Amino acid sequence: MTFANPEYFFLLLVIPVIVYWYFRRRAQYAELQIPTVRAFQTIPRSWRQRFRHSLLVLRIAALVFLTIALARPQSTSKGENVNTEGIDIMLANDISGSMLAEDFRPNRIEAAKKVAIDFIDGRPNDRIGLVVFAGESFTQCPLTIDHAVLKELLKGIRSGMVDDGTAIGMGIATAVSRLKESKAKSKVIILLTDGVNNRGSIDPITAAGIAQSFGIRVYTIGVGTMGMAPYPFTTPFGIQYQNIQVEIDEALLQKIADETGGKYFRATDNRSLKTIYDEIDRLEKSKIEVMQYSRHKEEFYSAAMFAGVFLLLEVMLGLTVLRKNP
Repeated sequence: MTFANPEYFFLLLVIPVIVYWYFRRRAQYAELQIPTVRAFQTIPRSWRQRFRHSLLVLRIAALVFLTIALARPQSTSKGENVNTEGIDIMLANDISGSMLAEDFRPNRIEAAKKVAIDFIDGRPNDRIGLVVFAGESFTQCPLTIDHAVLKELLKGIRSGMVDDGTAIGMGIATAVSRLKESKAKSKVIILLTDGVNNRGSIDPITAAGIAQSFGIRVYTIGVGTMGMAPYPFTTPFGIQYQNIQVEIDEALLQKIADETGGKYFRATDNRSLKTIYDEIDRLEKSKIEVMQYSRHKEEFYSAAMFAGVFLLLEVMLGLTVLRKNP
C-alpha cells in the first residue's frame, strides 16, 4: 500500500487542537462547589452521560478517514516482461583417441567437458546442442533449452564411442544440419579438436562454406600444448606413458574461422581453455529486454465512505438524541 499524496497526513496535527478546544469549552460552564460528591455516586449514570463525548470521537474519526482519503491510498502490483533473443549454439567436440593426452588435467577430453558445462551454465536463455566426432560424427544432443539433459549427455561422452580418427569436416557438417533451419538471430558452432583432419567424406573447407551460406559462425579451438604431450598406452604391464608430438592443423582451423566470420583460438592448458570459452561467451551475448511495469489501484473510496458515515452520524446525533439543551 502506498499513498499518492502523503503530505495530507499533516492534517492530523489538527486533532490535538480539536481535543484541547473541546475540553476547554466544557471547562467554561458554571460550577457548583459542594463539600462532597459521595451522595451523587449512588445515582446511576444516564446514557447521555455515558456518550457525552461521542460527538468528539465521531468528529475525530471522520477527520482521520478524510485525511486518509485525501492522501489517496493505492495498492500497487509490480512485474516485468522479459523478451529474449537467444542464440543457437552447437558444440562440436573431438573425441578421438588423442584427446586422452594428459597435457590437460586430467586429460584433454575431460577438461573440455568441464569448461563446456560451465559455458552452458552461463547461458540459460540459449538453445545448445552437442555433436561429437572422431573418424565419423553424430549428434549426441540436438538443440535444447533443457540444459540439465544436455549436461548429462555431455558428461557421458568418451573416447572410443566411434571409430578413431579426426573428421573435422564431418563434425562441422553434422552441426550445420542441426542449425540450418534455426530462426535464431545468431547461429554458432564451437568446434574443439586436437588433431589434423584425416577422415570423413566432407572436406573441412567445404563444410565451412556450407556453414557460411547458412549464416553460421564457426569458432575453432585447437587443444594441445606446444611440443610434446604425455599419452597413456595400454600394455601387458599396465598403463605406460609416452610423449607424442602435438599436431594441430592451425592453418586449417584459422581458415574455417575466417571463412565463417568466427575466430580461432589455441588452448595449451586448462586455464587458457577456460579463458577461450569466456571470450566466446562475451562475443556471443543473448539480447535480453526487461520491461518493468507497475499498476496502481485507487483505494481511497472506502476511507471517504467511512469519513462521510462518521460525519453524518455526528450531525444526526448532535441534532437529535445528543442535542444540547438551549
